[in-house]
This record gives sequence, structure tokens and C-alpha cells, in this order.
Amino acid sequence: QVQLVESGGGLVQAGGSLRLSCVVSGRSIQFAPMGWFRQIPGKQREWVADITTGPDVTTYADSMKGRVTISRDNAKNAVYLEMRSLEPEDTGDYYCNKMGPMTSLWSWGQGTQVTVSA
Repeated sequence: QVQLVESGGGLVQAGGSLRLSCVVSGRSIQFAPMGWFRQIPGKQREWVADITTGPDVTTYADSMKGRVTISRDNAKNAVYLEMRSLEPEDTGDYYCNKMGPMTSLWSWGQGTQVTVSA
């Protein structure tokens, strides 16, 4: 069974930075394109960024482009999201998962909460 454990969220002031981590257990991510998603209060979960495998090509949602960097460490079976210049509108729960059709995704983890104060 694949388990996703996100961490690194917290409370920051607008303009601040956070580094989110996602550790995957139960399956190697070495050959899996991975992504970060977020769920803002009152809205559906949305894609934020993803990273392919060999080479690591990254893609970002327009809402966060230029403010986030996704990376991966296959040796640690982990994916990261560096977030900077955070805005109150970025407040929400952040999740990682593999990229692909909805039916192929792993069970979602508990996410990590990001709160940005004005």
C-alpha cells in the first residue's frame, strides 16, 4: 500500500517562504512523474506543479509560476515544493501524488496546511 506523508506547512506572513516535503512509502517514485496539488478553502483540489523523470522537467500552474520550485530526490523517495513570496490566497492544504488519470492516483495523504497571513 502506498502512503504519502506531506510536511513542512505552517503559518507565515505574506511574502514569506516554506519548503514542503512529501515522502512516499510502499512504492518507488523513481519512474513516476510526481505533482503537488492544493485545496484552498471552498474550492476543489487543484494542480500546482509537477516534475517528470529522467530528465526532471518541471511545469507550474500560472497561479504559482515564478514563486514555487518543485524537485525530487529519488534516493529518498521524496518530492519537495519550495514556496516563496507567499500570498494570503495561497492558504490551503497541500498534497502530493503521482501524475496521471484520476483513477490511477495513489490514495491521498493527510496533506500539510499552509496559512499565509496578510
